[in-house]
Amino acid sequence: MKAILKSVKNFIKETDKILLFLCAVTSFFGCVMVLSATLHTAAEGVRFTRDFKVMLIAVCAGLVGAVIISVIDYEFIIKMWPLVAIASVGLMLLLFVPGVGVGPPERPDAKTWISLLGGKIFFQPSEIVKIGFIITFGVHLEKVKNNINHILTLISLGIHALIPVALVIKSGDMGSALVFLIIAASMLFVAGLHWLYFVAGIILVIAALPLAWLFLLEGIQKSRFLALIYPELYPDVIYQQERGLAAIGGGGLTGQGLFKGNYTQLGIVPESQNDMIFSVVGEELGLVGCFIALLLLTLIIIRIARTGRHDKVGNTKVMCYGVAAMIAGQVIINIGMCLQLLPVIGITLPFFSAGGSSNLCLYIAIGLIMSFYRYNQQRDIIDVTLSNIDNPFRDN
Repeated sequence: MKAILKSVKNFIKETDKILLFLCAVTSFFGCVMVLSATLHTAAEGVRFTRDFKVMLIAVCAGLVGAVIISVIDYEFIIKMWPLVAIASVGLMLLLFVPGVGVGPPERPDAKTWISLLGGKIFFQPSEIVKIGFIITFGVHLEKVKNNINHILTLISLGIHALIPVALVIKSGDMGSALVFLIIAASMLFVAGLHWLYFVAGIILVIAALPLAWLFLLEGIQKSRFLALIYPELYPDVIYQQERGLAAIGGGGLTGQGLFKGNYTQLGIVPESQNDMIFSVVGEELGLVGCFIALLLLTLIIIRIARTGRHDKVGNTKVMCYGVAAMIAGQVIINIGMCLQLLPVIGITLPFFSAGGSSNLCLYIAIGLIMSFYRYNQQRDIIDVTLSNIDNPFRDN
């Protein structure tokens, strides 16, 4: 019994309770915002919308899942990297199987979701593949850390990073491709890649922009960029962002009140529960609500980075920063979309936007971080020796 109590005590002690608390508070804040954003779609007398229920279930399941994953020895997770790599590539390739991969209504040519149960459930594999990439890329960086600035090593790392990026681009999800690049660049930086390589990379990207514009971007994607510069020429494209920005501006300092936003409750802002959820926060809770939302997200990112900074074994640091970069990158891109500073590229706001699979995958990443945290703690020694047994060799 004493050993069991000691194990429970260690379990509680070694759990990153601060990170778990921050994630839970932020997610339930997001659930309330999703409920408000979708109330106008509910039938009369219905109190809770489907999007709210799905997200709430996903968050609760995610919290439990994160705790369970945190108990798994991080070394076991890392050793599974070959299976993680195969599964990640397999999931992305599954999108191109006829009848399996589907796209959003405005992009029927895209293949970004896997349709399950006859179209009742949709799963976006790129969300879980982000976690798989962080694990495999982290293992790769650990293996080559002493030669990271050698050109051949960098080429192999570049090929590794471009595999998921190419598959995601092929599926039509340019937004997720950008997030993968942010993750890779951040992990390379933390791993010690020389700054001159980043300068060369930036120059190369700038030089490749005309080619990307001509051969990579589709018509709707080009129009989203052009709409930021010439909104009057693309009123149908910029409509979502203009209404979202107007909603945020209408909130003022303290907002119009929860479930009382004019634009939100009339459904004027398209996809306000997903890409434009920040407009709901701004309209109904004002600048104060936006500040609280961004503060919570910032604290989560800092807490994850702190786990990496205090890494005692040396092979989890870059993975922690990879997860932090993934969340930070999505936050920056999503807020930029809502403020009409960046084009709409389908990036959701972590912990706030609706979606069951995206929230579950996010908590898989949190569970991974909590596993790193747990096994970097100084564990108390559990005394499992038997007492009150006569030992002829014991000193009297």
